[in-house]
Amino acid sequence: MSEIASDDINTWFAPDELARIRRRLPIVYVDAVPVRVDADGTIQQIALLLRTPRDETIQRSLVSGRVMYHERLRDALSRHLDKDLGPMALPRLPVTLVPFTVAEYFPTPGITPYHDPRQHAVSLAYIVPVDGDCAPQQDVLDITWLSPEEALNPGIQAEMVDGHGALVRQALSHAGRIV
Repeated sequence: MSEIASDDINTWFAPDELARIRRRLPIVYVDAVPVRVDADGTIQQIALLLRTPRDETIQRSLVSGRVMYHERLRDALSRHLDKDLGPMALPRLPVTLVPFTVAEYFPTPGITPYHDPRQHAVSLAYIVPVDGDCAPQQDVLDITWLSPEEALNPGIQAEMVDGHGALVRQALSHAGRIV
């Protein structure tokens, strides 16, 4: 087996190269549902991000992003939480990296609840308790903390991008909430 050059580990593809790869191979992602929990571990609030995704509309989403080459899942999850929620969010990463679900995003709508017009992506989804102060970072315009009931409101669900509303419903169901 050949050695991996450090330059290869710390770089990503050029935009045109990534576009070609996305048309040919599934890409690995992580999704995180940031939550506030009480002392018993019951979900009290869910953080929804307000951002302008690819089509320039304003929509709600969850923390989500690619796993880089030679990056551990735990590191990818931590990087994306920090990138979207800020360095003072103080997320509690899961002890075990078994996701609550695996979401398959397809470029063709309707195959699954998850859609990404750019690519076929496979995402490992986690519920991540957050203890600190969150502040919008990079392309996040705002972070809204909602009760589980508010997050399940059909109006809020309709504002969620790429099937993230389905992930919220699955996360709450996995955590024992009646959905």
